[in-house]
Amino acid sequence: MTAPSSGMVLAAGLGLRLRPITDRIPKPLVEVGGRTLLDHAIDRFEAAGVETVVVNAHYKAEMIEAHLAQRKSPRIVLSKESELLETGGGLVKALPHLDDCFYVTNSDVFWLNGKIPALERLARAWDPEKLDALLLLQRTTTAIGYDGMGDFILSPDGVIRRRREREVAPHLYAGVQIMHRRLLAGRKVEKFSLNACWDQAIEAERISAIVHDGEWFHIGTPEGLATTQDRLNTMRTER
Repeated sequence: MTAPSSGMVLAAGLGLRLRPITDRIPKPLVEVGGRTLLDHAIDRFEAAGVETVVVNAHYKAEMIEAHLAQRKSPRIVLSKESELLETGGGLVKALPHLDDCFYVTNSDVFWLNGKIPALERLARAWDPEKLDALLLLQRTTTAIGYDGMGDFILSPDGVIRRRREREVAPHLYAGVQIMHRRLLAGRKVEKFSLNACWDQAIEAERISAIVHDGEWFHIGTPEGLATTQDRLNTMRTER
């Protein structure tokens, strides 16, 4: 197993659904369990052996930059976006700082590991000869703070397909993945979603997924944040 030594935290969004909290701070700096979402993500990367972390920023970028300046490790590169590039464009802009294979995580998710850390499980299942992307999925029935219809159908052998219209899918994208830079080959630094790349990989049968075996929280709304805090407080009380 060769785990990625670089990773990216997608942190440039406006956090509109998390208002009024995000009227004063960017979503990545919202605290969960006494630590910011951004620090939780970087901590996970560091624990997995990641040496370089790229963080993109747009909304209240100066606050994110000042916060990151307080960290001493790992090496952090701030990728500022004068205009929102979405997930795909943000990654293309950051590619000069990333290796051939790298982790990617959203900044509005928070997870608790099972027996084996989620990033290690991804690294163990990653095969760069066969895959361009490996996604971490979460069961919708156990996702805390999530009320959607799911994203993917996953077969027993790891083949995934998207949820069709009006179909309910048992798994959602957990906001964590390993990617190979070739999936972004030929793409320009412009606004586009990673969904276009995933569809390309699905068509080529070069994408797979594993299911998270710990708890997973979506912090996209004030209600999701409150539910997450309540769950963490309950866990502390039960110990």
